[in-house]
Amino acid sequence: MWTKSHSILTTEVSKEQMWKLFADVNNWHTWDEGIEFAKLEGKFEKGNYFTLRPKGGPNVKVELLETIENKLFLDVTKFPLAKMYDEHNFEETAQGLKITNTITVTGILGFVWRKIVAQKIVDSLPVDMLQQIQTAKNL
Repeated sequence: MWTKSHSILTTEVSKEQMWKLFADVNNWHTWDEGIEFAKLEGKFEKGNYFTLRPKGGPNVKVELLETIENKLFLDVTKFPLAKMYDEHNFEETAQGLKITNTITVTGILGFVWRKIVAQKIVDSLPVDMLQQIQTAKNL
């Protein structure tokens, strides 16, 4: 198993604004330069799926494993002989909102998918999270 996290502390947005940003899956492409589109039919809730196409990549089916409104969501992408979990946490602290994104890869071929997919996601987290905050400020 391989896990990497990145956290950021901000007073610029609320957990409600961040939740609204992520729950609107169909508009992720407007603020995430790494994806062509994301499509969710139905509600942003546990058990539902959405389809995401990374730029230059194939469509990927993503399952929502856990959703706790304004607090966290966890999704999983299944690859051949591996899974990638993506967890987003929104925690209020005395210093502001702590936003944490954790990527975990498991499975026999996890090392392959870490190199192909997960490491690129982790490497872009600091910049991506700043963009998420800037976009959520307007919600």
